[in-house]
Amino acid sequence: MTTIVLADDHPLVRQGLRAVLESTDDLQVLAEAATGDEAVRLCVEHRPDVILMDLQMPGMHGIAATREVTRVAPGTAVLVLTMFEDDDTIFGAVSAGAAGYLLKGADGADIVAAVRAAAAGQAVFGAALAKRLPGWFRQGATGRQGPFPELTGRERDILDGVAAGLTNAEIGAKLFLSPKTVANNVTVILDKLQVSHRAEAIVRAREAGLGR
Repeated sequence: MTTIVLADDHPLVRQGLRAVLESTDDLQVLAEAATGDEAVRLCVEHRPDVILMDLQMPGMHGIAATREVTRVAPGTAVLVLTMFEDDDTIFGAVSAGAAGYLLKGADGADIVAAVRAAAAGQAVFGAALAKRLPGWFRQGATGRQGPFPELTGRERDILDGVAAGLTNAEIGAKLFLSPKTVANNVTVILDKLQVSHRAEAIVRAREAGLGR
């Protein structure tokens, strides 16, 4: 029996996933998490074979939660199931230790097969994402080897401005973004870096060479 924890902030999504997974004889859902922090706690508590991890959740961001699960529950394979398919997010999740990456919209049979594969120690990518892998390897992941691979390009640019001591308005003017958009991105950045305050993010960013 392969054991699973579901992590998604939408109850209907979790309900649908549970119905799909438990329609089989060999998959069992042990628990459900609505936040990244809860996902980590449940993995420590239940030690599932696989956690299906959404990325955009309240509290700890899914990429940060992925990194933490691989640290505190190394026997649990993290299978990301998300709507985000940009290269930076995919690379950030894989860099954080995700064993696989599926897009929401995958059919039930693909999700079941992916869970079984992840539990067996295999790397799992949806067909659309798998087509990109040869190109990534040919490039040697150029441009994604910098600091904080879990951040998107825009988020790194914003963090660079934060590290330089710029205000949200100044960062927005530089990047042609509204101050509100910058503020929202800063909140996501703090979650991904697992820091509580802007000052902590500045310290980490400057240590990594940003803000010069």
